[in-house]
Amino acid sequence: MLAGSDIVVIALVAFVVLVLFAGIKTVPQGYRYTVERFGRYTRTLDPGLNLIVPFIERVGSRMNVMEQVLDIPRQEVITKDNASVAADAVAFYQVLNPAQAAYQIANLEQAVQNLTMTNIRSVMGSMDLDELLSNRDIINERLLRVVDEAVHPWGIKVTRIEIKDIQPPADLVASMARQMKAEREKRAQILEAEGSRNAQILRAEGAKQAAVLQAEGEREAAFREAEARERLAEAEAKATQMVSVAIAAGDVNAINYFVAQKYTEAMAAIGTANNAKIVLMPMEASALIGSLGGIGALAREVFGEGGDAAAPATRRVTPPRSKPSTTGGTTGGMTGGTGASASSTGVPINPFDPTRTER
Repeated sequence: MLAGSDIVVIALVAFVVLVLFAGIKTVPQGYRYTVERFGRYTRTLDPGLNLIVPFIERVGSRMNVMEQVLDIPRQEVITKDNASVAADAVAFYQVLNPAQAAYQIANLEQAVQNLTMTNIRSVMGSMDLDELLSNRDIINERLLRVVDEAVHPWGIKVTRIEIKDIQPPADLVASMARQMKAEREKRAQILEAEGSRNAQILRAEGAKQAAVLQAEGEREAAFREAEARERLAEAEAKATQMVSVAIAAGDVNAINYFVAQKYTEAMAAIGTANNAKIVLMPMEASALIGSLGGIGALAREVFGEGGDAAAPATRRVTPPRSKPSTTGGTTGGMTGGTGASASSTGVPINPFDPTRTER
């Protein structure tokens, strides 16, 4: 049976335990507790073990200071060009000042949600539909700036707002699909036209380069042909000079060789002419030999038997008569013409032009 004193002691111990239990507060990490004394905010308890005055102070609000996510429900938005779209979003916020968040605003989450929805309609309503669909980052940035500035007195910070979905009406989606198809077809036609134009330009440039190269080739060929003719003329001039020297030195064999060569070349040219089968010029070897003999005799008459050009003969040179021929009119004319020229001037001349012989 407990005595009266014992009961008092037990009551005192129980009272002390109750006071200690009421005065010790443990705050978990990520939370802040506000302390009110007689209903007035006095301080904020940090995470860990804290003491308050029992029965005088009490914990007012338990604020979560971790970053929190808040879904913004879907709502209808009228754009600047009177297009109706449905949009929803998600917002992230964090309590920075537990006292302001607890006592400056009631129902903090609902306040942030309503404020975000209002600004979504405001920001998205100021843009055209095309701009709305293509500039989502700009919308998010504008919403974050406006909402964060609005919630600043509440002791919270909105860290991010993201538009989750923008859904135009069905008929508008169909129109956008047709527009996109038409735009892609236009781009395809433009690309095809550009490709055709580039191909034509390339073909024209190729033809131009080919024409230039052909003209350069023809010019080079003409230049080389002219150069060849020039070399041939120089060779002919040099050969003529050498024959003239030989004639001056009285070399009859050189004269005969030169005349025979030219005569043979002239006959070959006449034989290979296009009308060679129509105009026939019979040639007898004896006539050629006779012509050569006549020319040799002419040279001997001109330069003397010893080949002394310094003492030419002064008597008239009688050209040797060639063998009569039924078709040798050309040959006879040549020798007769040469003899006439030599006899008329009385000085040595160059009788070795085959063309004169043929005429």
